[in-house]
Amino acid sequence: MDTVKLVLGLAAIAAMIYCGVAIIPAEMSNYSFQDDLRNIAMMAGGNPRQTDQDIQQAVLHKAQEHSITLAPEQVTVQRIGTPGAPAVYVAADYSVPVDLAVYSFTLHFTPSSGNK
Repeated sequence: MDTVKLVLGLAAIAAMIYCGVAIIPAEMSNYSFQDDLRNIAMMAGGNPRQTDQDIQQAVLHKAQEHSITLAPEQVTVQRIGTPGAPAVYVAADYSVPVDLAVYSFTLHFTPSSGNK
């Protein structure tokens, strides 16, 4: 009986490690990408000459650096704030498929630069 418990315990640990190896990289990429979105929005808020298309291209470039597949339609750029205190809101909406040999699912991410 103890041998069965040991084998089941080791199988459970191996399954958790296998799932972690498949899921954690996508989560970490999203976390880093969200940090980059905050930086892009902060820099764009301080540069009123930067167009929405320039900001969108910067977001797409950062997504590519993190191996995130994004289309321009998946990026939202909004100018918020007042004329004296301009700010930019940047958001993205994307999904990452995860295949775990016996089960497949999609992780959906919506990183943004902060509250609108």
